[in-house]
Amino acid sequence: MKKMMVVVWMVGSVLVHPVQSDAEVLMPCSAVLESVVADQVNAKGAALVYKVKLTPSFPRTSISIHANHLPVPSAAGNYDGYEGFAFIPNEISWRFKLFPTPEVGGPTWAGRIDDITADVTNSTMEVRLSNSKTGKLGPVIVRNTMNACK
Repeated sequence: MKKMMVVVWMVGSVLVHPVQSDAEVLMPCSAVLESVVADQVNAKGAALVYKVKLTPSFPRTSISIHANHLPVPSAAGNYDGYEGFAFIPNEISWRFKLFPTPEVGGPTWAGRIDDITADVTNSTMEVRLSNSKTGKLGPVIVRNTMNACK
């Protein structure tokens, strides 16, 4: 009888145990944004994701991005800056301007968005080239998903 109970308990714990990929990402968390461009191995970034309560209403999700060693935007074409781009595939996306800091050896690009109300568990965060005059986004330079958030 004891053996039967142990077997039932073990099988039950395997079947009932939640799958990690479906679980909500615990916040606050951060993810390293890795280069997707072969010749830009030094390009890296970090995304910080957490809940903020800026108004009396319910908390929102904030995503801030900090990126280093990005190529000069105009070197890739008709671009003059970078934007943070976060999205849930086939559902919603958010764009926010990244601002350069004046540093020797190239700027650090940083920015944030504080008003996300959706569950960002299955989202992707990117830094993309942008053209501020046309509003068009260019190619992705660094990226990662919320699944990498720790």
